[in-house]
Amino acid sequence: MVALGFTIFIVYATFRAFENAHYEVGAYLSPFYSPKLAFDWWKFSPAILILWIPAGFRATCYYYRKAYYRAYFWDPPGCSIGHMGGHNYTGETKFPFVFQNAHRYFFYLATIVLIFLWYDVYLAFFQPTGFVVSGINLFMLLNVTLLSGYSGGCHACRHLVGGRLDCFSKCESTKQQFKLWHIVTKLNEHHMFWAWMSLFSVGLTDLLIRSYSLGIVQEMRLF
Repeated sequence: MVALGFTIFIVYATFRAFENAHYEVGAYLSPFYSPKLAFDWWKFSPAILILWIPAGFRATCYYYRKAYYRAYFWDPPGCSIGHMGGHNYTGETKFPFVFQNAHRYFFYLATIVLIFLWYDVYLAFFQPTGFVVSGINLFMLLNVTLLSGYSGGCHACRHLVGGRLDCFSKCESTKQQFKLWHIVTKLNEHHMFWAWMSLFSVGLTDLLIRSYSLGIVQEMRLF
């Protein structure tokens, strides 16, 4: 199921990245193309310029590593089962897995992308014609909320918030830091949930905007 879920998403995201159409309609912008980087010198899909960031963030994520190591490589196939083929375990010290250590840097870049996604939601609600609530911008709001839960519970985020300290002192500044670390830890405890829900929501949000652009579905405007 894990391999099937990953494969479906990768195939769909690759198709959408190269389709280079139906990603923007009215105030709605697909998350695959946000932020939209349009340059005269770039003749290909603008999604290619941005998708490597969330792709790298998820590919190096601690949860996804465990999932796809087992689903695709069967190495190891389970917690209590040894490695296949009798090779020595080298962890993530050899090419290409040494690049997994770039996760914290992808987290910083993905946080910038997430800020733009929140801005897209703002533009979707506060349109030139006034405040709009529709099925599409509500789904965009759900998507960015799930993405925030996924990024906020990231292990790199948890380390950034409290990983440098051996203990939290009782001074006011570290009290606030402890509260933030506690929130991140709660999100981190359900990292798998946030990872899958946000993965589905990104794909479905893009599919919804694409379908609206093609006239397959309506905007479903409430007011």
